[in-house]
Amino acid sequence: MDIKKHIPNLITLINLFCGCVAVVFVSEQNYEMAFYLVCLGIFFDFFDGFFARLFKVSSPLGLQLDSLADMVTSGVVPGYVMFSMFTNSAHELGTSSLIPFLGFIVTLGSCYRLANFNIDTRQTDSFIGLPTPANALFILSLPLVLLFSDSLIILEILTNQWVLLMITLFSAYILNAEIPLFALKIKKFTLKDNVLQVVFLAISIVLLLLLQFTAVPVIIIFYVLLSVINNKFLKK
Repeated sequence: MDIKKHIPNLITLINLFCGCVAVVFVSEQNYEMAFYLVCLGIFFDFFDGFFARLFKVSSPLGLQLDSLADMVTSGVVPGYVMFSMFTNSAHELGTSSLIPFLGFIVTLGSCYRLANFNIDTRQTDSFIGLPTPANALFILSLPLVLLFSDSLIILEILTNQWVLLMITLFSAYILNAEIPLFALKIKKFTLKDNVLQVVFLAISIVLLLLLQFTAVPVIIIFYVLLSVINNKFLKK
């Protein structure tokens, strides 16, 4: 038996395991551990493809496993987080108990994107719409921003159900929008060919050092804006 061909799939299943455990932590409202587990899952999600290419064992099975694992880690988990944020807000405001279920629109948008990604031949070197891992990090960072921030303005914004609904709908939209976004994969090890990636990573590191969890949604928004600017003004 060729063990090498099973290594990428094993890594994919570890991603799925991280997503499953993250669901448990969200149910306990331990958003910080859920965030770290999703980050770990995304780490493994990157390396399953890396090892599949390294060992030259890419397969249709691996592609399907990857999407199924991402569906939990980057689809179910962020949807559950939005549900939880809606629920906490509803308890404070005394509004309808049906509203929190709208948070799972994030999961529906993620599912549609993952299915479409598998058949979209345009997304080999770049992305069309926000990748589900980036969207998951954006959503999972919100309760942490709320938890660790002393700002009353942020408290009012992230506990407002209309704001949460707008974030939910925007999340589902940006996942499937026809907006080309640059990939972080480095294929040529020259600065000229990776200026955009280097600038983005450098600014992201600075933001993380300065803002910590608050930097995560800022970085995702910056990523989208930088891609739009690149598409309109920088590409020749």
